[in-house]
Amino acid sequence: MEEVDGIIISTLKEVGCDFEDEIASLTQFTPEMVVEASVRCLQIIIPEFQSPTHLPDAMSARFRMCTGLANACQELGFQAEVGYQTFLYSSVKDWRKLLMFLLEKLPKEAAQTADEPTGAGILLTRSIGAEIGASLRTPWTPSYCKRESVRWTTPTNWRIEGSSGLHAFTASDVQAPTGTGDLQKKIPKEVKLYYAQEMPYVVAQPVLTRDVLSSLLAKNDSEVAAQQEWEAEWNQAGLASRLSENEYKAKKKQKLMKKLSEQLRAHNKAETSSGALGLGADLNQILSSFFERSGTGHGKGSRFQHAEKLQFAKEEDAPVAVEATSEEDLQQQREQELATLREQLNDWASQYEKLELDIKKYTAGIERMREEKEQQELQNKENEDAYRIKKGTYDLLPQADENIEKLKGLVQTSSDRIAKLAKKWEEIRGPMMKELRELKSQSDITEIQIQELLQEIQILREGMKEVADETRLKDELYKQLVGEYERMTKDTSRSAYTRRIMEIVANIKKQKEEINKILTDTKYVQKEINQLSGKLDRVFQVTDEQVFKDARKDEARRSAYKLLASIRDNSKQVVEAIHEAGQVKREQRDLEEQIDRETSKKVTSNLEKINSDYQQMKKENAQLVAQLKS
Repeated sequence: MEEVDGIIISTLKEVGCDFEDEIASLTQFTPEMVVEASVRCLQIIIPEFQSPTHLPDAMSARFRMCTGLANACQELGFQAEVGYQTFLYSSVKDWRKLLMFLLEKLPKEAAQTADEPTGAGILLTRSIGAEIGASLRTPWTPSYCKRESVRWTTPTNWRIEGSSGLHAFTASDVQAPTGTGDLQKKIPKEVKLYYAQEMPYVVAQPVLTRDVLSSLLAKNDSEVAAQQEWEAEWNQAGLASRLSENEYKAKKKQKLMKKLSEQLRAHNKAETSSGALGLGADLNQILSSFFERSGTGHGKGSRFQHAEKLQFAKEEDAPVAVEATSEEDLQQQREQELATLREQLNDWASQYEKLELDIKKYTAGIERMREEKEQQELQNKENEDAYRIKKGTYDLLPQADENIEKLKGLVQTSSDRIAKLAKKWEEIRGPMMKELRELKSQSDITEIQIQELLQEIQILREGMKEVADETRLKDELYKQLVGEYERMTKDTSRSAYTRRIMEIVANIKKQKEEINKILTDTKYVQKEINQLSGKLDRVFQVTDEQVFKDARKDEARRSAYKLLASIRDNSKQVVEAIHEAGQVKREQRDLEEQIDRETSKKVTSNLEKINSDYQQMKKENAQLVAQLKS
């Protein structure tokens, strides 16, 4: 049992029990240690379980605490008898059984990591614990020996140690070479030249160096979000369109360009009808017309616009230098310019909203006019057909009889031709209808197969995504376990544990062989006993028959028969005596084992403890009675 006790003690130390290093077996345990181990295990198994880890001084409180622990163990499913006496007066065997049950009920972290996917929260918690553990293992350094330490500026204002590097999360737009990792994709020579010579490094693109990390995080976040949106769109609408990815992207781009061109065309028509510039005007003219319409084209302008004009003005047109103004005047001037710019921005926003409303109205009017035009064209076509029929009828009226005869001949000819065509059509229609039915059935089957394939593809994509997520989590868990393994002490090698396990297995195998040997010997002896008993019974029966036959003839033979009967009775008594002696020996052995078990339970010491606890409880009760009387 030493190996079992060693495993139990090491596991209890891992769950938080503060045992001394000299404790190597459960025989060295005390009730206080058993209570502490039980409380630690129950707090892990049942998070809401609340109980102190040490026995109180008062005996009544000890009994209540141990009774609560026993009830908790019974609720968990402990089958053996358990009560307050199990913790206070029990034997090592009962303690071992109880602790093994509690350790088996502990949550298995290894089983969770093998069967269930570990969440990001668990990994984050473990990494935080690892960092805190590493920081606790580092030696302490005084604050004045650190470059960034706690510094008091005023009695009410102070800065936390290590907070000098904190700043706001500011992200800038950064660009990186795209398509260089795909060897099958051809990149133009000019783009490669730009990537190699002109494009700045990513660390140099943000204005401030401290914003590099936040910019990269924002860039990666946007790319991941775009990729997820594309995957969702492709799994829903892309697969249903039965197009390849390139064809689907080209079709989507074509739709967007068509929609954009329609909106620009509608806006251009609205501007042209209102007398504004069309799409033929350049950008400067459009901007100037927009500013003139908004009433801000010849405004005051900002200080930056004046500075730009002054920069490119001629020397003879340069204004006379003025005296430098104070900082307050500059601040007031900036505020005035800012207010002016805000007013201009509000005017532009209102003008933009008004233009959007006008565009919507004009678009609705154009759609309505288009519908009216289509209806008018259909009505004109119907009127033209009716006019053509009436005009032909009026032309035939002057020679009505002759034209009627001609029409009858044409009708007869047309009827004959229609009959022939109908006959030919029936001859052609039968095979074609049969082929059409076959094609429709094949088309239905193909449609069902395509839907099944699409569902399988979607399921495979989801499975691939789950496998990728699980692989990533497994990689993170592997890195963390490698770190934990590196931090573990390497005092005891794996070979030592393996050797101890093999020794235990060999001892168990040897004991099993000895038990089997004893069982075999017992069966053999029992078999011999049965054979001898049967042989003895048969010998007595045959002898009894022979002697009984001869006993009728002679008196001496009758006396021999009586002696034979007495011998048989004595033999039976001897056999029964032997059986009773064996039974007495077995009872004696059972009683000796029971005595050993009772001795191992330390009944005498437990009785002494119970008597001392009883005397202590009597004293406590007497004190309580005295306090109540006083």
